[in-house]
Amino acid sequence: MFILYALVIGIAAGLLMGGRLDRLGQLQVRWPWVAVAGLVVQVVLFLPGIGERLGPAAPAVYVASTLAVFLFVARNARLAGFPLIALGAASNLLAIVANGGYMPASPDALRAIGERAARGYSNSRELANPALAPLSDIFALPPWLPFANVFSIGDVLIALGVALAIALAMREPGAPGWRLPAPLRPGNPTK
Repeated sequence: MFILYALVIGIAAGLLMGGRLDRLGQLQVRWPWVAVAGLVVQVVLFLPGIGERLGPAAPAVYVASTLAVFLFVARNARLAGFPLIALGAASNLLAIVANGGYMPASPDALRAIGERAARGYSNSRELANPALAPLSDIFALPPWLPFANVFSIGDVLIALGVALAIALAMREPGAPGWRLPAPLRPGNPTK
């Protein structure tokens, strides 16, 4: 749910730069079906009971779906923001693979949001000595925020890349940097 904040920030930044939402529809990404497939698999995998039914195959399915999303991002690295998304996705994928198909979650981060490690199969798991611990879910959003959750440095990079990609895609092609909305621009009379 961390990504929802990136979407809102990206749209707000795009509007502040004089962009329009309809320009997002003009963004031409390659292999969108790969990303959709990977994300759908993850949504289904983490539904209650599904991961448990898959048993030892669940971590492999998670790795494969995460790899699919990474391939989509890498394929679109020419787009603004996507290199940052790719760096974050690679960071998360490394941590997940290094920990047997689970993203380790710091006990302190879990406590900060008032949660314990999930029962059954989950994308995050509290591990005693995780490999690549700095890349794991070591941060937490404040519990008073909607969708508070734990997150990693990879998630931060993904969110920054998504916000940047959205904001820049909303701009008019060739438009100069940040622009204030017309009513707030200096020398623009207001009624």
